[in-house]
Amino acid sequence: MKKAIVVILVAFILIQFFPIDKTNPPPTPGMDFLRIKKTSPEIAKIITTSCYDCHSNESKYPWYADIAPSSWLLKNHITEGRKHFNFSTFAMYEPKRQVHKLEECIKMVEKEEMPLDSYFLGHQDAKLTTEQRQELVNYFKKVKEETERSMVF
Repeated sequence: MKKAIVVILVAFILIQFFPIDKTNPPPTPGMDFLRIKKTSPEIAKIITTSCYDCHSNESKYPWYADIAPSSWLLKNHITEGRKHFNFSTFAMYEPKRQVHKLEECIKMVEKEEMPLDSYFLGHQDAKLTTEQRQELVNYFKKVKEETERSMVF
């Protein structure tokens, strides 16, 4: 039993020598969803607080981002989140893809699949009230409709 504890402790210490890269990509203000869609400060605050850490190039790394293996899980969430949808590069998406991403946002927020429950462990302020969820859904629907209208010739 003591030997197993020592092995686990040594392994834990050794993995600390493999930190994650916490460098965010450079800012892209001209491509950022909140800026190009002229999002109101109230909605922007909700999106920034509940979505931007994983779905933008403006991730803020909490204290546990320095402790492996939690840092590895965190980095994976951010990498996957950015790959799936990145608010910071929204303008780079073709209009048809923008509409699709907004449909996904609507669905994920309505079904309470986003933000992830695991994100709340260190980010209680990211929890959305029923009212905030409805505000986001309404906003994403509005932006989706505007984007669709701009696609019609």
